[in-house]
Amino acid sequence: MLNVTCAIIKVGNEILVTQRSETMKLPLKWEFPGGKLEKNESEIECIKREIKEEINIEIEVVKKLSSSIYDYGTFKINLIPFIVNHIAGEIKLSEHKDYKLLDKTQLFNLDWAEADLPIVEEFLKLEI
Repeated sequence: MLNVTCAIIKVGNEILVTQRSETMKLPLKWEFPGGKLEKNESEIECIKREIKEEINIEIEVVKKLSSSIYDYGTFKINLIPFIVNHIAGEIKLSEHKDYKLLDKTQLFNLDWAEADLPIVEEFLKLEI
């Protein structure tokens, strides 16, 4: 099973979501960005590193949400979500095809990677 962190990034009153590229697993699906946990790395260290590498921004972690375990058939993922605030840097994508800044009410309008869906649902129930 892959342990992967992801970030629900608040940029002002909007949420940053990213679209996977055509060459990635789950091509063109939308997701909360993040990446694989490395050996001897904490979950918080992982999410900060991955967001810096993939999106070029600095974040501060606000809250951890419930993990989402999903079996895609060829691989199984344990997705570990964090609500974070954008604190510095300009958004520059290094791996993804696209990104959007959305009001939280618009999140369900996207074609999400399946493991992200329970996280979207939990996030929408929060008063944040």
